[in-house]
Amino acid sequence: MNPTTSPIRTESPAGRPEAAAPETVRVRYADLLDFTSEVFTARGLDPGRAREAARALCYGDLTGFGSHGLVNLTRIYLPQIDEGRIDPRAEPRTVTDRGAAVLIDAGRALGLWMAGAAMDVAVDRAAQYGIGVAAVRGATHLGCAGHHALRAVDRGMIGLVASNCGRQRIARPPGGAVTMLGTNPLSVAAPAGGHPPFVLDMSTTAAPTGRIRRAARAGRPVPDGLLRDDGGAPVTDPAAFDAGRAHLMWLGGEAGQYKGFGLGIAVEVLAALVPGAGLGAHPDALAGDGGPSGRDDDIGFFAMAVAPGALRPGTEVDARTLFGALLACPPADPDRPVRYPGWHEHRRAEEHLRTGVPLDAAVYADLGAVAASVGLSVPGLLEDR
Repeated sequence: MNPTTSPIRTESPAGRPEAAAPETVRVRYADLLDFTSEVFTARGLDPGRAREAARALCYGDLTGFGSHGLVNLTRIYLPQIDEGRIDPRAEPRTVTDRGAAVLIDAGRALGLWMAGAAMDVAVDRAAQYGIGVAAVRGATHLGCAGHHALRAVDRGMIGLVASNCGRQRIARPPGGAVTMLGTNPLSVAAPAGGHPPFVLDMSTTAAPTGRIRRAARAGRPVPDGLLRDDGGAPVTDPAAFDAGRAHLMWLGGEAGQYKGFGLGIAVEVLAALVPGAGLGAHPDALAGDGGPSGRDDDIGFFAMAVAPGALRPGTEVDARTLFGALLACPPADPDRPVRYPGWHEHRRAEEHLRTGVPLDAAVYADLGAVAASVGLSVPGLLEDR
């Protein structure tokens, strides 16, 4: 495309169009994957692990969730490697092996790779036992949880991935005056009988921090129901979050916040309590001033794979029936057909593989700076199609 840029519209997880960043460019997916792999390799990762980490990171941009894509290369992953918070040469070790369930100490390995490796362990055990669990401690930020859950779908299984945020505290308990938990993402992915896979990928807060910060960079307000101030009043200025003038609400908003809060605790139980990772809700948090505190170190993962065919035959046929019926549901609005989580992401990925992956121009400029710092060539731009 013309290097100057073009406006592109993306869609929210529910399929509703979101206003895109004012300036975007398009790059071939394969070029982004090669470039990101080379950057991670230059930082000390084994080439195979670097490739898997690159796939996990580029998945965000490929599926239309730029807040969890390459924007975080220079905002999370490279800085944490340079600070020593991520060990690119870490060799995770098995702490406990009970057959169907395994406990792994990641040793500060790059979460983009480690979460996928944990799911692979869970899938291998599920192939033997019908169900497999890999609980991980000492990990780092995993990117899009849905990418890792989909690894189970690739093997015909159902995948679940939960991740706490280590000791990072962003959200307050309902009625509380101190932040105690992170965004605590959760994903479930399942084969859909020939339809696009089902992929639920969500934070348990009303929005992930990446969405808030992306809006702040673009100078766009966020909708009511995502942020509020210390007095409980709604906040629509996304910059107020990092300025300490607002904190995240739980999924469900004011009326349903206990559901999001409960899901956040459930993730903390599975991903931190089970493997022994850093706890968000901890007496240390009580010494704070009520605002965000702690760092997302010693993150915990819970990866589970279920092989439904091990329990009974016919699950694939039933999945085709289930998801086919959902897609066939008559819409209330003829212009908005019924879709399920994962459908839009699948279609966007197919489109972006054909036409190029859209990136904010500012993110592309960041990639150029990274390329110069490690002696690589930044991926070229595509012409308009």
